[in-house]
Order: sequence, then structure tokens, then C-alpha cells
Amino acid sequence: MLFRQLFDSASSTYTYLIADELTTEAVLVDSVLEQVERDRTLIEQLGLTLGYCLETHVHADHITGAGKLRELTNCLGVVPELAAVDCAERHLKHGETLQIGQVTIKAIATPGHTNCHMAYLVNGNSLLTGDALFIRGCGRTDFQNGDPGALYDSISQHLFTLPDDTLVYPGHDYHGQTVSTIGEEKRWNPRLAGRSRNEFIEIMNNLNLAAPKKMMEAVPANQQCGQHQVKL
Repeated sequence: MLFRQLFDSASSTYTYLIADELTTEAVLVDSVLEQVERDRTLIEQLGLTLGYCLETHVHADHITGAGKLRELTNCLGVVPELAAVDCAERHLKHGETLQIGQVTIKAIATPGHTNCHMAYLVNGNSLLTGDALFIRGCGRTDFQNGDPGALYDSISQHLFTLPDDTLVYPGHDYHGQTVSTIGEEKRWNPRLAGRSRNEFIEIMNNLNLAAPKKMMEAVPANQQCGQHQVKL
């Protein structure tokens, strides 16, 4: 398996390129519109064929590159089951898999940050957590039908039940960290370690964070696969 972690500094977003090296078929997870040329160039340099653009959720802080990449590569758009994205070719349900060669990407429903959020377990040991679980943090729950109780349940019941050595690759990081493990987050994540469900809800309800700068633009754009934006 080929695995690359790519970063967009403007939105602190991680995009993940995953490919089967025998079939050369690839998946790009949580693409960013401004990084489409970077991603397409890398895919071409590595001799890959982009089969899918996969989203963890409808993002509020950046516009997806899925629509543009579909125009350029004929890839298919894949989103979580409950995502209000009619332009996607496939909506993944909890427990379903996306198969590329010998690489299996399993969808794990993790609502809370948004009501449609999915994490993706790659070949049983690499977990793309999107905005559900960060390294020593987690995604906010104060818009897009977010629910702190649901997020606590998602993390504690669906993510923290995975083996401790499962690698955690988040959708964002604001402190220069790139990877963690389930065991580390269970022990050291300040919002979750030793916290009850009620304590977590209290923390999340009192973050008082500013709205994402691109929220009013990004959410409706991402519901259209980013396609109604000005072309690059």
C-alpha cells in the first residue's frame, strides 16, 4: 500500500493519498480545492490512477477539490451516507468498504462533529479520523447538527474500542503533529482521558470558538462537490 499525508497550511487540513501499488488505483481523502494541482501532479508522478475522491464529512473550513478532480481525472465522488451531497456517485454506510486492489477502506460512522461524519479504517491499522478525533483534541460540535454527546459516544464506542496500536491520522492539526495512536489518545487526550460523558459535553459546550472563516462559502460549495466555484 502507498500512503501519503499532504497538508494545506491555509486551513490546516490533511489530505490523504492511498493507493494499491499493484493495480495503481488511488483514493484521495478530504481534498482541498486550492491543492488540486499539487495532488494531480503527485498522482501522475507516482504513476497512479485516481479512482475516488472520498470525504469524511461536509467541510466548513475549506472547499473540496472533488468536483475539479472529477473533471480532470474522471474519478468518482464518495461521501458518507447522511451527507447532503447529491452530486456524489456513492454514499457509504457504516460498516461498508471501499476496495482498491488489496487495500480495504472501512467506513465507521462517527457523528458528533457533524451528523454525517465518517472515519475510515485503512487495512485494519490506519485510522483516518477526519474531524472526529484530533491528536490531543477533537472536532467542534457547535454547528452542522453537531452534538457533543454523540461525538463522545462515537469516539468511546467506535474509535477507542480499536486496538491501542491503531495509527490515528487526523483531518486537521494546528500544532505540527502528524500521527498518533488510539492508545495515546485514550491516555493523553485532554478532552477525553478520564472524562465522563457529561464532563465532555460541558467542555464542548463552553469552547466559544469563532466560526470558520470560510463556513458560509464552504458548506454550500461542498454540498455541490465544490463545482460551482471559479475554475482553477
